[in-house]
Amino acid sequence: MADLKAAVLISGRGSNLQALIEACANPDYPAEIVLVISNKPKAMGLKRARKAGIDVRIIDHRDFDSREDYDESITQALEAAGTELVCLAGFMRVLGESFVERWRDRVINIHPSLLPAFKGLNTHERAIDAGIRITGCTVHFVRPAMDDGPIIVQAAVPVLPEDDAKILADRILVAEHKCYPMAVRLIAEGRARVVNEKVSFDGAEPAEGLLINPRDDTAR
Repeated sequence: MADLKAAVLISGRGSNLQALIEACANPDYPAEIVLVISNKPKAMGLKRARKAGIDVRIIDHRDFDSREDYDESITQALEAAGTELVCLAGFMRVLGESFVERWRDRVINIHPSLLPAFKGLNTHERAIDAGIRITGCTVHFVRPAMDDGPIIVQAAVPVLPEDDAKILADRILVAEHKCYPMAVRLIAEGRARVVNEKVSFDGAEPAEGLLINPRDDTAR
């Protein structure tokens, strides 16, 4: 079976893009990145893509009069590259409903919280301020509402007493770099599919065990 053709949309440093690039470098990985699109001409992720020999396109939203025109330009670039799966990786633009529906179940996103908690921005600050003990990251299929859609993969990460937003973000980023390639693999192998707005798996077993925070070794 041919590798799934993925495109990655970025706005910044592209650390999750790099995780996908490294996964795709494995001969056994069932996907390839055919295009990287950035809405920011100076995004560091563009350097990562060029270094890996991946085609890049800069489609600056400031060059368009409407969201619809901007989304259509992205679609044209995706289709020209033969894209089968769109991966949003730190892409800081909200895609319109018509775009999302046109690519329904073919657009995924990674978000640094355990959705549906802490949708939107400043997730780490809000998690710390709320006093929660466990947070994490989520890879999900995209729907028109922000940070909404069927969940594919989640990872739980403890919030520690000394955490500030940057320390917590760095710890969650380690989990993101594992979860995103895993989600793309499950989709590329046909083992993750949307059924009644939930993701159904074939051959992927649920995780076992507990993550309890704080740990109390004196508890019985």
